[in-house]
Amino acid sequence: MRKYFGTDGIRRIANTELSPELVYKVAKAGAYVLSKHTDHAPTILIGRDTRISGTLIESAMTAGFLSYGANVKILDVMPTPAVAYLTRRFKADASVVISASHNTFEFNGVKYFSNKGMKIPDELEEEIEEVMDSGKIDELTAVNDKIGVSEIRTDLLDEYVYFFRKNFEEELEQYDKENFVVAIDTANGATSVVADKIFKVLGIKHKIINDNPNGVNINDNCGSTHLEGLKKFVVENKCNLGIAYDGDGDRCLAVDENGNEIDGDKILAILSKSFKEKGILKNNTVVATVMSNLGLNKYAESNDINFVQTKVGDRYVLEEMLKNGYNLGGEQSGHVICLDYNPTGDGILTSILLIRAMLEQNATASEISSVMKAYPQVLVNAKIKNEKKDDYKNDEEIKAEIEKLEKEFSGNGRVLIRASGTEPLIRVMIEGENSEYIKEKATKLAKLIEEKLG
Repeated sequence: MRKYFGTDGIRRIANTELSPELVYKVAKAGAYVLSKHTDHAPTILIGRDTRISGTLIESAMTAGFLSYGANVKILDVMPTPAVAYLTRRFKADASVVISASHNTFEFNGVKYFSNKGMKIPDELEEEIEEVMDSGKIDELTAVNDKIGVSEIRTDLLDEYVYFFRKNFEEELEQYDKENFVVAIDTANGATSVVADKIFKVLGIKHKIINDNPNGVNINDNCGSTHLEGLKKFVVENKCNLGIAYDGDGDRCLAVDENGNEIDGDKILAILSKSFKEKGILKNNTVVATVMSNLGLNKYAESNDINFVQTKVGDRYVLEEMLKNGYNLGGEQSGHVICLDYNPTGDGILTSILLIRAMLEQNATASEISSVMKAYPQVLVNAKIKNEKKDDYKNDEEIKAEIEKLEKEFSGNGRVLIRASGTEPLIRVMIEGENSEYIKEKATKLAKLIEEKLG
Protein backbone atom coordinates (compact mmCIF):
# COMPACT_ATOMS: atom_id res chain seq x y z
CA MET A 1 0.00 0.00 0.00
CA ARG A 2 1.53 3.31 -1.08
CA LYS A 3 1.76 6.02 1.56
CA TYR A 4 1.66 9.22 -0.51
CA PHE A 5 0.77 8.48 -4.14
CA GLY A 6 -2.74 7.47 -5.16
CA THR A 7 -4.18 6.54 -8.55
CA ASP A 8 -3.31 9.97 -10.01
CA GLY A 9 -0.28 11.35 -8.18
CA ILE A 10 -0.50 12.86 -4.71
CA ARG A 11 -3.74 14.70 -3.96
CA ARG A 12 -4.60 16.26 -0.59
CA ILE A 13 -5.85 19.39 1.16
CA ALA A 14 -3.27 22.09 0.38
CA ASN A 15 -1.02 23.52 3.11
CA THR A 16 -2.19 21.00 5.74
CA GLU A 17 -2.08 17.43 4.40
CA LEU A 18 -0.14 18.61 1.33
CA SER A 19 2.30 20.77 3.30
CA PRO A 20 5.24 22.71 1.80
CA GLU A 21 7.56 20.43 3.81
CA LEU A 22 6.07 17.30 2.21
CA VAL A 23 6.20 18.87 -1.26
CA TYR A 24 9.86 19.79 -0.76
CA LYS A 25 10.67 16.14 0.05
CA VAL A 26 8.62 14.87 -2.90
CA ALA A 27 10.59 17.21 -5.18
CA LYS A 28 14.05 16.17 -3.95
CA ALA A 29 13.20 12.46 -4.03
CA GLY A 30 11.49 12.78 -7.41
CA ALA A 31 14.40 14.66 -8.98
CA TYR A 32 16.77 11.95 -7.76
CA VAL A 33 14.69 8.98 -8.95
CA LEU A 34 13.78 10.46 -12.33
CA SER A 35 17.27 11.65 -13.23
CA LYS A 36 19.65 9.23 -11.50
CA HIS A 37 20.70 7.69 -14.81
CA THR A 38 21.61 11.02 -16.42
CA ASP A 39 25.14 12.40 -16.53
CA HIS A 40 24.11 16.06 -16.40
CA ALA A 41 22.26 18.46 -14.12
CA PRO A 42 18.61 17.56 -14.80
CA THR A 43 16.08 20.05 -16.17
CA ILE A 44 12.54 19.82 -14.79
CA LEU A 45 9.44 21.72 -15.96
CA ILE A 46 6.71 22.83 -13.53
CA GLY A 47 3.19 23.74 -14.60
CA ARG A 48 0.11 24.34 -12.45
CA ASP A 49 -3.59 25.06 -12.56
CA THR A 50 -5.34 28.14 -11.15
CA ARG A 51 -5.82 27.15 -7.49
CA ILE A 52 -4.96 29.72 -4.83
CA SER A 53 -2.43 27.26 -3.33
CA GLY A 54 -0.66 26.77 -6.68
CA THR A 55 2.16 29.27 -6.16
CA LEU A 56 2.77 27.98 -2.62
CA ILE A 57 3.19 24.39 -3.83
CA GLU A 58 5.18 25.62 -6.86
CA SER A 59 7.63 27.47 -4.57
CA ALA A 60 8.18 24.44 -2.33
CA MET A 61 8.58 22.19 -5.36
CA THR A 62 11.06 24.58 -6.97
CA ALA A 63 13.09 24.79 -3.75
CA GLY A 64 13.27 20.99 -3.54
CA PHE A 65 14.46 20.64 -7.13
CA LEU A 66 17.04 23.43 -6.86
CA SER A 67 18.33 22.04 -3.57
CA TYR A 68 18.94 18.69 -5.29
CA GLY A 69 20.81 20.46 -8.10
CA ALA A 70 18.15 20.31 -10.78
CA ASN A 71 17.40 23.31 -12.99
CA VAL A 72 13.76 24.36 -13.23
CA LYS A 73 11.66 26.00 -15.92
CA ILE A 74 8.54 27.49 -14.32
CA LEU A 75 5.69 27.41 -16.85
CA ASP A 76 3.10 29.08 -14.59
CA VAL A 77 -0.57 28.23 -15.34
CA MET A 78 -0.67 25.61 -18.07
CA PRO A 79 -2.85 22.58 -18.90
CA THR A 80 -1.45 19.18 -17.95
CA PRO A 81 -1.21 17.99 -21.59
CA ALA A 82 0.73 21.15 -22.52
CA VAL A 83 3.31 20.34 -19.83
CA ALA A 84 3.51 16.73 -21.10
CA TYR A 85 3.98 17.95 -24.69
CA LEU A 86 6.66 20.51 -23.75
CA THR A 87 8.57 17.91 -21.71
CA ARG A 88 9.14 15.90 -24.88
CA ARG A 89 9.46 18.90 -27.16
CA PHE A 90 12.34 20.39 -25.16
CA LYS A 91 13.85 17.07 -24.02
CA ALA A 92 13.47 17.88 -20.32
CA ASP A 93 14.43 15.14 -17.86
CA ALA A 94 11.04 15.25 -16.13
CA SER A 95 8.12 17.51 -15.37
CA VAL A 96 5.56 18.05 -12.69
CA VAL A 97 2.00 19.33 -12.77
CA ILE A 98 0.58 20.92 -9.64
CA SER A 99 -3.14 20.26 -9.79
CA ALA A 100 -6.02 18.42 -8.16
CA SER A 101 -7.77 18.07 -11.53
CA HIS A 102 -11.57 18.10 -11.08
CA ASN A 103 -11.51 18.51 -7.26
CA THR A 104 -12.60 21.68 -5.46
CA PHE A 105 -10.11 24.50 -4.87
CA GLU A 106 -8.93 23.55 -1.35
CA PHE A 107 -7.29 20.40 -2.72
CA ASN A 108 -4.07 20.36 -4.67
CA GLY A 109 -1.80 17.67 -6.00
CA VAL A 110 1.47 16.68 -7.60
CA LYS A 111 1.72 14.58 -10.78
CA TYR A 112 5.09 13.53 -12.19
CA PHE A 113 5.79 13.01 -15.88
CA SER A 114 8.81 11.21 -17.33
CA ASN A 115 11.07 12.57 -20.08
CA LYS A 116 8.68 10.92 -22.56
CA GLY A 117 5.82 13.15 -21.38
CA MET A 118 3.97 10.25 -19.76
CA LYS A 119 2.72 9.82 -16.20
CA ILE A 120 5.34 7.81 -14.37
CA PRO A 121 4.52 4.15 -13.58
CA ASP A 122 3.55 2.84 -10.13
CA GLU A 123 7.05 1.41 -9.56
CA LEU A 124 8.72 4.82 -9.88
CA GLU A 125 6.18 6.41 -7.51
CA GLU A 126 6.96 3.64 -5.01
CA GLU A 127 10.69 4.31 -5.42
CA ILE A 128 10.13 8.03 -4.76
CA GLU A 129 8.26 7.13 -1.55
CA GLU A 130 11.09 4.85 -0.44
CA VAL A 131 13.63 7.66 -0.89
CA MET A 132 11.39 10.11 0.97
CA ASP A 133 11.17 7.85 4.02
CA SER A 134 14.67 6.34 3.92
CA GLY A 135 16.52 9.19 5.63
CA LYS A 136 18.50 9.54 2.40
CA ILE A 137 16.82 12.84 1.56
CA ASP A 138 19.41 14.94 3.42
CA GLU A 139 22.21 13.44 1.33
CA LEU A 140 20.58 14.68 -1.88
CA THR A 141 21.81 18.22 -1.36
CA ALA A 142 23.75 20.20 -3.95
CA VAL A 143 26.51 22.50 -2.73
CA ASN A 144 28.41 25.48 -4.12
CA ASP A 145 28.11 25.75 -7.90
CA LYS A 146 25.97 22.57 -8.16
CA ILE A 147 22.87 24.30 -6.79
CA GLY A 148 20.13 24.47 -9.45
CA VAL A 149 18.72 27.64 -10.99
CA SER A 150 15.16 28.41 -12.06
CA GLU A 151 13.75 30.57 -14.84
CA ILE A 152 10.23 31.70 -15.73
CA ARG A 153 9.20 30.36 -19.16
CA THR A 154 5.58 31.41 -19.61
CA ASP A 155 6.45 32.03 -23.27
CA LEU A 156 6.45 28.27 -23.87
CA LEU A 157 2.64 28.32 -23.85
CA ASP A 158 2.95 29.62 -27.43
CA GLU A 159 4.66 26.34 -28.39
CA TYR A 160 1.51 24.47 -27.33
CA VAL A 161 -0.63 26.81 -29.45
CA TYR A 162 1.73 26.18 -32.39
CA PHE A 163 1.32 22.42 -31.89
CA PHE A 164 -2.39 22.79 -32.79
CA ARG A 165 -1.70 25.17 -35.63
CA LYS A 166 0.87 22.80 -37.13
CA ASN A 167 -1.42 19.77 -36.91
CA PHE A 168 -4.86 21.18 -37.72
CA GLU A 169 -4.84 24.68 -39.27
CA GLU A 170 -4.47 23.59 -42.90
CA GLU A 171 -6.91 20.69 -42.60
CA LEU A 172 -9.66 22.72 -40.91
CA GLU A 173 -9.37 25.50 -43.52
CA GLN A 174 -11.06 23.26 -46.12
CA TYR A 175 -14.33 22.99 -44.17
CA ASP A 176 -17.18 25.51 -44.16
CA LYS A 177 -17.23 26.91 -40.62
CA GLU A 178 -19.18 30.11 -41.32
CA ASN A 179 -22.22 29.09 -39.26
CA PHE A 180 -20.37 26.79 -36.87
CA VAL A 181 -20.09 28.07 -33.28
CA VAL A 182 -18.72 26.22 -30.26
CA ALA A 183 -19.36 27.03 -26.59
CA ILE A 184 -16.35 26.35 -24.36
CA ASP A 185 -16.38 25.97 -20.57
CA THR A 186 -12.80 26.21 -19.22
CA ALA A 187 -13.88 25.46 -15.60
CA ASN A 188 -11.97 28.56 -14.40
CA GLY A 189 -8.97 26.27 -14.69
CA ALA A 190 -5.76 25.80 -16.65
CA THR A 191 -7.33 25.89 -20.13
CA SER A 192 -8.59 29.43 -19.44
CA VAL A 193 -5.14 30.79 -20.43
CA VAL A 194 -4.95 29.08 -23.81
CA ALA A 195 -8.30 27.84 -25.20
CA ASP A 196 -9.21 31.18 -26.80
CA LYS A 197 -5.79 31.43 -28.51
CA ILE A 198 -6.06 27.92 -29.98
CA PHE A 199 -9.61 28.28 -31.28
CA LYS A 200 -8.78 31.69 -32.76
CA VAL A 201 -5.71 30.42 -34.59
CA LEU A 202 -7.75 27.52 -36.02
CA GLY A 203 -10.51 29.85 -37.18
CA ILE A 204 -13.25 28.20 -35.10
CA LYS A 205 -15.92 30.63 -33.89
CA HIS A 206 -16.47 30.23 -30.18
CA LYS A 207 -17.98 31.66 -27.01
CA ILE A 208 -16.14 31.03 -23.75
CA ILE A 209 -17.68 30.76 -20.28
CA ASN A 210 -16.07 30.28 -16.85
CA ASP A 211 -12.67 31.64 -17.87
CA ASN A 212 -12.10 34.14 -15.05
CA PRO A 213 -10.17 32.19 -12.41
CA ASN A 214 -9.77 33.83 -9.00
CA GLY A 215 -8.01 31.00 -7.15
CA VAL A 216 -11.12 29.56 -5.53
CA ASN A 217 -13.67 29.17 -8.36
CA ILE A 218 -11.94 26.33 -10.25
CA ASN A 219 -14.53 23.58 -11.01
CA ASP A 220 -17.10 25.54 -8.99
CA ASN A 221 -20.40 24.52 -10.63
CA CYS A 222 -18.66 24.53 -13.98
CA GLY A 223 -16.46 22.43 -16.24
CA SER A 224 -16.70 18.73 -17.03
CA THR A 225 -18.07 17.80 -13.58
CA HIS A 226 -20.96 20.30 -13.74
CA LEU A 227 -22.42 20.44 -17.25
CA GLU A 228 -25.74 22.12 -16.35
CA GLY A 229 -24.59 25.68 -17.11
CA LEU A 230 -23.00 24.70 -20.42
CA LYS A 231 -26.11 22.78 -21.52
CA LYS A 232 -28.27 25.85 -20.87
CA PHE A 233 -25.77 28.16 -22.62
CA VAL A 234 -25.55 25.97 -25.74
CA VAL A 235 -29.31 25.82 -26.19
CA GLU A 236 -29.94 29.51 -25.43
CA ASN A 237 -27.15 30.67 -27.75
CA LYS A 238 -27.95 28.13 -30.49
CA CYS A 239 -24.38 26.76 -30.51
CA ASN A 240 -23.48 23.73 -32.62
CA LEU A 241 -21.53 22.09 -29.82
CA GLY A 242 -20.57 22.64 -26.19
CA ILE A 243 -17.15 21.66 -24.82
CA ALA A 244 -16.28 21.31 -21.12
CA TYR A 245 -12.76 20.84 -19.74
CA ASP A 246 -11.75 19.97 -16.19
CA GLY A 247 -9.49 21.99 -13.90
CA ASP A 248 -6.17 20.87 -15.38
CA GLY A 249 -7.35 20.38 -18.96
CA ASP A 250 -6.72 16.67 -19.51
CA ARG A 251 -10.43 15.82 -19.79
CA CYS A 252 -13.13 16.83 -22.21
CA LEU A 253 -16.86 16.18 -22.20
CA ALA A 254 -19.27 17.61 -24.75
CA VAL A 255 -22.87 18.74 -25.16
CA ASP A 256 -24.84 18.47 -28.39
CA GLU A 257 -26.96 21.28 -29.90
CA ASN A 258 -29.99 20.10 -27.89
CA GLY A 259 -28.13 20.19 -24.56
CA ASN A 260 -27.59 16.43 -24.28
CA GLU A 261 -24.32 15.14 -22.81
CA ILE A 262 -21.71 13.40 -24.97
CA ASP A 263 -19.53 11.49 -22.50
CA GLY A 264 -16.08 9.95 -22.97
CA ASP A 265 -17.47 6.66 -24.26
CA LYS A 266 -19.47 8.39 -26.99
CA ILE A 267 -16.46 10.55 -27.87
CA LEU A 268 -14.38 7.35 -28.28
CA ALA A 269 -17.07 5.91 -30.55
CA ILE A 270 -17.19 9.09 -32.68
CA LEU A 271 -13.39 9.36 -32.95
CA SER A 272 -12.84 5.66 -33.67
CA LYS A 273 -15.40 5.86 -36.51
CA SER A 274 -13.66 8.97 -37.88
CA PHE A 275 -10.19 7.38 -37.53
CA LYS A 276 -11.33 4.15 -39.18
CA GLU A 277 -12.84 6.01 -42.15
CA LYS A 278 -9.59 7.97 -42.54
CA GLY A 279 -7.56 4.73 -42.32
CA ILE A 280 -5.66 5.88 -39.21
CA LEU A 281 -7.15 3.66 -36.47
CA LYS A 282 -4.08 1.61 -35.60
CA ASN A 283 -4.66 -2.14 -35.38
CA ASN A 284 -8.37 -1.34 -35.82
CA THR A 285 -8.71 -1.10 -32.03
CA VAL A 286 -10.14 1.22 -29.39
CA VAL A 287 -9.07 0.86 -25.72
CA ALA A 288 -11.32 1.66 -22.74
CA THR A 289 -11.66 0.59 -19.09
CA VAL A 290 -13.94 -1.95 -17.46
CA MET A 291 -16.20 0.97 -16.42
CA SER A 292 -16.97 1.93 -20.02
CA ASN A 293 -20.59 1.61 -21.10
CA LEU A 294 -21.73 -1.66 -22.63
CA GLY A 295 -22.96 0.45 -25.54
CA LEU A 296 -19.34 1.17 -26.54
CA ASN A 297 -18.63 -2.56 -26.74
CA LYS A 298 -21.80 -3.09 -28.83
CA TYR A 299 -20.85 -0.17 -31.09
CA ALA A 300 -17.37 -1.65 -31.66
CA GLU A 301 -18.84 -5.08 -32.47
CA SER A 302 -21.31 -3.72 -35.01
CA ASN A 303 -18.62 -1.57 -36.67
CA ASP A 304 -16.04 -4.36 -36.84
CA ILE A 305 -13.64 -2.57 -34.44
CA ASN A 306 -11.64 -4.49 -31.82
CA PHE A 307 -12.50 -3.45 -28.26
CA VAL A 308 -9.95 -3.86 -25.44
CA GLN A 309 -10.66 -3.09 -21.76
CA THR A 310 -8.24 -2.33 -18.92
CA LYS A 311 -8.33 -1.58 -15.19
CA VAL A 312 -9.79 1.80 -14.23
CA GLY A 313 -7.30 4.66 -14.73
CA ASP A 314 -5.95 6.42 -17.81
CA ARG A 315 -2.41 5.20 -17.00
CA TYR A 316 -3.58 1.60 -17.58
CA VAL A 317 -5.25 2.58 -20.84
CA LEU A 318 -1.97 4.16 -21.95
CA GLU A 319 0.06 1.08 -20.91
CA GLU A 320 -2.18 -1.14 -23.05
CA MET A 321 -1.93 1.25 -26.01
CA LEU A 322 1.86 1.38 -25.85
CA LYS A 323 2.20 -2.37 -25.40
CA ASN A 324 0.14 -3.28 -28.46
CA GLY A 325 0.56 -0.32 -30.79
CA TYR A 326 -2.93 1.20 -30.47
CA ASN A 327 -3.49 4.94 -30.96
CA LEU A 328 -6.92 5.64 -29.44
CA GLY A 329 -8.20 4.98 -25.94
CA GLY A 330 -9.79 6.61 -22.94
CA GLU A 331 -12.33 6.70 -20.14
CA GLN A 332 -15.99 7.55 -19.76
CA SER A 333 -14.93 10.58 -17.66
CA GLY A 334 -13.48 12.25 -20.76
CA HIS A 335 -9.81 11.28 -20.50
CA VAL A 336 -9.12 10.52 -24.16
CA ILE A 337 -5.62 9.60 -25.32
CA CYS A 338 -4.62 9.92 -28.96
CA LEU A 339 -1.05 8.69 -29.18
CA ASP A 340 -0.47 10.12 -32.64
CA TYR A 341 -0.35 13.55 -30.98
CA ASN A 342 0.25 13.39 -27.22
CA PRO A 343 0.87 10.58 -24.70
CA THR A 344 -1.65 11.85 -22.15
CA GLY A 345 -5.30 12.84 -21.99
CA ASP A 346 -5.68 16.23 -23.71
CA GLY A 347 -9.04 18.01 -23.41
CA ILE A 348 -8.39 20.64 -26.09
CA LEU A 349 -7.00 18.05 -28.52
CA THR A 350 -10.05 15.81 -27.93
CA SER A 351 -12.40 18.71 -28.65
CA ILE A 352 -10.57 19.63 -31.88
CA LEU A 353 -10.74 16.00 -33.07
CA LEU A 354 -14.46 15.95 -32.23
CA ILE A 355 -15.04 19.18 -34.18
CA ARG A 356 -13.06 17.79 -37.11
CA ALA A 357 -15.28 14.68 -37.12
CA MET A 358 -18.42 16.87 -37.20
CA LEU A 359 -17.09 19.03 -40.02
CA GLU A 360 -15.81 16.17 -42.19
CA GLN A 361 -19.15 14.36 -41.87
CA ASN A 362 -21.12 17.59 -42.23
CA ALA A 363 -23.26 16.36 -39.34
CA THR A 364 -24.70 17.82 -36.16
CA ALA A 365 -23.37 16.79 -32.76
CA SER A 366 -26.55 14.81 -32.04
CA GLU A 367 -26.23 12.98 -35.36
CA ILE A 368 -22.61 11.90 -34.89
CA SER A 369 -23.16 10.89 -31.24
CA SER A 370 -26.10 8.64 -32.20
CA VAL A 371 -23.49 6.18 -33.51
CA MET A 372 -23.50 4.67 -29.98
CA LYS A 373 -26.53 3.78 -27.87
CA ALA A 374 -25.67 4.14 -24.18
CA TYR A 375 -27.14 1.57 -21.83
CA PRO A 376 -28.51 2.80 -18.48
CA GLN A 377 -25.87 2.35 -15.76
CA VAL A 378 -26.47 2.17 -12.01
CA LEU A 379 -23.73 2.34 -9.37
CA VAL A 380 -24.48 1.39 -5.74
CA ASN A 381 -21.88 1.28 -2.97
CA ALA A 382 -21.80 -1.53 -0.41
CA LYS A 383 -20.10 -0.60 2.88
CA ILE A 384 -17.83 -3.42 4.05
CA LYS A 385 -14.90 -4.01 6.36
CA ASN A 386 -11.61 -2.94 4.77
CA GLU A 387 -9.98 -6.33 5.36
CA LYS A 388 -12.84 -8.08 3.52
CA LYS A 389 -12.56 -6.14 0.24
CA ASP A 390 -11.63 -9.21 -1.82
CA ASP A 391 -13.87 -11.75 -0.06
CA TYR A 392 -16.79 -11.25 -2.45
CA LYS A 393 -14.81 -13.21 -5.08
CA ASN A 394 -14.98 -16.38 -2.96
CA ASP A 395 -18.43 -16.07 -1.38
CA GLU A 396 -20.64 -18.72 -3.03
CA GLU A 397 -23.93 -16.87 -2.43
CA ILE A 398 -22.63 -13.58 -3.90
CA LYS A 399 -21.07 -15.42 -6.87
CA ALA A 400 -24.32 -17.30 -7.52
CA GLU A 401 -26.34 -14.06 -7.50
CA ILE A 402 -23.94 -12.41 -9.98
CA GLU A 403 -24.02 -15.44 -12.30
CA LYS A 404 -27.83 -15.54 -12.15
CA LEU A 405 -28.05 -11.85 -13.15
CA GLU A 406 -25.55 -12.19 -15.99
CA LYS A 407 -27.41 -15.21 -17.39
CA GLU A 408 -30.65 -13.20 -17.21
CA PHE A 409 -29.12 -10.34 -19.24
CA SER A 410 -27.81 -12.76 -21.93
CA GLY A 411 -25.47 -10.19 -23.48
CA ASN A 412 -27.76 -7.15 -23.12
CA GLY A 413 -26.50 -6.14 -19.71
CA ARG A 414 -23.65 -6.80 -17.32
CA VAL A 415 -22.60 -6.79 -13.67
CA LEU A 416 -19.29 -5.29 -12.56
CA ILE A 417 -18.11 -5.58 -8.94
CA ARG A 418 -15.07 -3.54 -7.94
CA ALA A 419 -13.40 -2.82 -4.60
CA SER A 420 -12.72 0.88 -3.96
CA GLY A 421 -9.02 1.73 -3.86
CA THR A 422 -9.44 4.40 -1.19
CA GLU A 423 -12.55 3.58 0.92
CA PRO A 424 -14.09 0.54 2.69
CA LEU A 425 -16.56 0.06 -0.17
CA ILE A 426 -17.48 -2.46 -2.83
CA ARG A 427 -18.87 -0.72 -5.92
CA VAL A 428 -21.72 -2.57 -7.59
CA MET A 429 -22.27 -1.42 -11.17
CA ILE A 430 -25.06 -2.90 -13.29
CA GLU A 431 -25.96 -2.05 -16.87
CA GLY A 432 -29.08 -3.05 -18.71
CA GLU A 433 -31.92 -1.83 -20.89
CA ASN A 434 -34.38 -1.03 -18.06
CA SER A 435 -33.05 1.54 -15.57
CA GLU A 436 -35.67 0.81 -12.85
CA TYR A 437 -34.98 -2.91 -13.04
CA ILE A 438 -31.18 -2.59 -12.84
CA LYS A 439 -31.46 -0.11 -9.96
CA GLU A 440 -33.52 -2.64 -8.00
CA LYS A 441 -31.05 -5.46 -8.77
CA ALA A 442 -27.96 -3.34 -7.91
CA THR A 443 -29.48 -2.28 -4.58
CA LYS A 444 -30.37 -5.90 -3.76
CA LEU A 445 -26.87 -7.17 -4.64
CA ALA A 446 -25.18 -4.37 -2.64
CA LYS A 447 -27.37 -5.24 0.35
CA LEU A 448 -26.36 -8.91 0.08
CA ILE A 449 -22.65 -7.94 -0.03
CA GLU A 450 -23.09 -5.72 3.05
CA GLU A 451 -24.87 -8.53 4.95
CA LYS A 452 -22.15 -11.04 4.12
CA LEU A 453 -19.03 -8.84 4.41
CA GLY A 454 -20.06 -5.73 6.39
